[in-house]
Amino acid sequence: MLGEATGDCRHALLLHGAGGGGWEWAIWQPVLEAEGIAVHALDLMPVAAGLQATRLDDYVVQARAALAALPRPRAAIGASLGGLLAVIVADAADALVLVNPLPPSPWAGQLPSREWPDVVPWGRDARLASTRRALPDADPATTLFAFRRWRDESGAVLREAHAGVAMAAPVCRTLCIASEHDEDVPAGVTAGLARAWSGDCMHLADASHVGPCSAVPRRPWPGGSRGGCDRSEVLPRSREKRRVCWMTGRWGRRPLGVNVPRRRPGPAPPP
Repeated sequence: MLGEATGDCRHALLLHGAGGGGWEWAIWQPVLEAEGIAVHALDLMPVAAGLQATRLDDYVVQARAALAALPRPRAAIGASLGGLLAVIVADAADALVLVNPLPPSPWAGQLPSREWPDVVPWGRDARLASTRRALPDADPATTLFAFRRWRDESGAVLREAHAGVAMAAPVCRTLCIASEHDEDVPAGVTAGLARAWSGDCMHLADASHVGPCSAVPRRPWPGGSRGGCDRSEVLPRSREKRRVCWMTGRWGRRPLGVNVPRRRPGPAPPP
């Protein structure tokens, strides 16, 4: 999927979601590297004054600097909040892969209403049981991996993101990945975003908001029409090796299979 979606890009910036870190790309990273794509999984950092003083623009500055440091052609790949950051810096990217992204305006108005404290205590209040509920797609090893790594998040960043950010449509090739069982960013919102931007959308029929980062697509899917939404399935994480089938059609000339050894993963955080 990723190697073909990013086209000729040989470098990719991976942007994590709220409350997470670069660790959540542990599955995607070796897959991209197997395709000859060098990856940089950014860890977004709060400002010196702390999370309560951190704003969305602070993360944008970090994402833009990290992307600019990569040789072109380069891709920006983001999940959830990281997807929004990828869109914001898309003017400096040659391809986008957006995994259940927090959408910009006007689609942000279709997100479920949420209230955020100044510091969201995802790390401080992390519990194994709540992590299981947040990661219904994950196996026990993945759940434990994430439970040990959640971090607190800036409520101001999430409030800004959910309020909506006005921006122009990206001009680079764009793939959106939408999970049918996403309760944070409904699949219809992501599909609508892809249609409006004349991008492609892959629909994961059995995945949650964090599902795409805790498993990988099992079947190739057709390129379809621009703005189309194709279905795929998720490969169970219980296999010792995963055969990853990449996209066909517009994103690539033929299916490409890569055997990826099992590694301890880290999924995307709640939004």
